[in-house]
Amino acid sequence: MPATPSVVLDDLTFTWPDGSVALDHLTTAFGRGRTGLVGRNGAGKSTLVRLATGELHPTTGSIRTSGPVDHLPQRLHARPGDTVADLLGVGTTVAALRAVLAGDASEERLDAVGDDWDVEERAAAALVSVPGLDGDDLDRPVTTLSGGQAVLTRVAGIRMRRAPIVFLDEPTNNLDRGARAALLDLVDRWTGTLVLVSHDRELLDHVDETVELRSGSATVFGGTFSAYEEHLAVQQEAVAREVRVAEQRHRAEQRQRIEAETMIARRARAGEQAGRSMPRILANEQRKKAQETAGRLRVAHGSAEAQARAAVQAAELRLRDDESLHVTLPDPHVPASRRIATITVRGRSVVVQGPERIAVAGANGVGKSTLLEQLVGSPEARAHPLPDTSATPHVDRVGYLPQRRDALDDDATVLANLRRAAPHVPDGELRNQLARLLVRGDTVDRPVASLSGGERFRVALATLVLADPPPQLLVLDEPTNDLDLTSVDQLVEALRAFRGALVVVSHDERFLERLALTTRIELG
Repeated sequence: MPATPSVVLDDLTFTWPDGSVALDHLTTAFGRGRTGLVGRNGAGKSTLVRLATGELHPTTGSIRTSGPVDHLPQRLHARPGDTVADLLGVGTTVAALRAVLAGDASEERLDAVGDDWDVEERAAAALVSVPGLDGDDLDRPVTTLSGGQAVLTRVAGIRMRRAPIVFLDEPTNNLDRGARAALLDLVDRWTGTLVLVSHDRELLDHVDETVELRSGSATVFGGTFSAYEEHLAVQQEAVAREVRVAEQRHRAEQRQRIEAETMIARRARAGEQAGRSMPRILANEQRKKAQETAGRLRVAHGSAEAQARAAVQAAELRLRDDESLHVTLPDPHVPASRRIATITVRGRSVVVQGPERIAVAGANGVGKSTLLEQLVGSPEARAHPLPDTSATPHVDRVGYLPQRRDALDDDATVLANLRRAAPHVPDGELRNQLARLLVRGDTVDRPVASLSGGERFRVALATLVLADPPPQLLVLDEPTNDLDLTSVDQLVEALRAFRGALVVVSHDERFLERLALTTRIELG
């Protein structure tokens, strides 16, 4: 007897307040074990997660769960003053416990502690799995953590709470190789229901089942993502053959219809000539019969051609033809001899000159993002420099994509954000540029806060594409986070063609290899 699903989506539709549809009559389920939830950017994966956790509510249909749901969101939102304890999800409990121990045994404090008197010990034990943190870091500000440390801390908190159903949305974002290995081991040992929303091939090969969201429907495959890709390749090859056969049949039916029309025309001309020597009544009778025969032939051949054309269209619908980004970064006309920036690490200086490609690498928490923020002139980064490390730009035109993509205004629409970055560009051109980056239709008028991680990245990228004058130096912090595989390919092509300098931080080694780097700087 099959196990009862842990999460059931029944005819689920979700529509944003502006009327744009994120999910449309979706029906699927997630059972116990590890499921990979995949799909192109904007397919609705993160929206589904927010529906499952109760953060959003369906417009129509229903979503049912067999127990409490916990999750790692795609973007971690830290409030000013948040600490590691808050990120673990025990900040309120820890504060109440400390107040009780200090003498404030009010009912409110005792209720906040509940039975969780050992919360600090359990939190300290959870932090052992986070590189660079320990039990003494509960009061450490979240703003001092690297992106990878923040992700692992949140996952550690999820493990502490032991919810039977967990969604992890892009959990390998920002993780170095060691942290990734630790997360993969955790996934392998996970009990209960775990849904992994990801574009990470390595992670998706640690699941028992793959669910793909595409065109408003869900396809369920009993295996890893690699196995699903192989299955799709075989399926698509068969569909491609079916399309070719259907097209050949359609062309044959077109030829037969043309031949039939030619024959009908010849018979009509012959009948007209013969009718001139016949009595008018007999000629009219023959003309009527010829027209009826021609009509039957036209209907028969027209019907056969229409059926053949419908067969082609039906086969083509099953043939995948995903759209790709069209990214063209503007040419900043940087001479090869132009000094762009200087980066100094432990007494060794690297001068970024002309259209060079520089990677900054190192484990989580060593200060890679801080170094980039120094390079773009962040006052906070300059006020708290890294030991023996500095970064100084020598040009004013610097384009920056931060790791958290927080340069965008969440409450403003996509178009308003782009208009702020390029105030002199007409709205039509802004919309055209967004369309090239696959941000189009109603999405352009939605608040940025409602976008998926991949959509958010593409809007941020559009601000660089439209910059006037164009940046001479691009500074990118984990640019492949949240991007589907096709989008990563297009980004690589655009960066390789960029005529300015590039400084990039990424844990995606394959991505870095493809950029044709000139220098690699190791921190830590």
